[in-house]
Amino acid sequence: MSWTFNTKVYTADQYGLDAVGYAGVLKTLTVADDLQLSRVPAKPTSVFSGVSRTQAKMTRTLTLTGALTPTGKAILSINVSIPVGAASADIDALLNDMGAALSHANFKTHVKSLQLTF
Repeated sequence: MSWTFNTKVYTADQYGLDAVGYAGVLKTLTVADDLQLSRVPAKPTSVFSGVSRTQAKMTRTLTLTGALTPTGKAILSINVSIPVGAASADIDALLNDMGAALSHANFKTHVKSLQLTF
């Protein structure tokens, strides 16, 4: 099974009970190009329905300039916690807003220069 986005193809290559690892086309023994999806099911109690948690983690080896080493791993991890019973439309809106925030110029500035206020 594969997943294609931004013209990049990631193919499932590792399977766990609650995780699947995908390898990108750049992946080799020494170069990381990975996407991992994992989940934690809700654990309800007698007074709370619980939350479902998921994580998406991308790891990629980058060529570095002006650094002490020629390459380094960049890691982007997104953790999601959604209460049981949340409406699908509310989840979609949350994901759409976060997706827009991640691709916004301010977020890119935040990642590149550690700036917090805009």
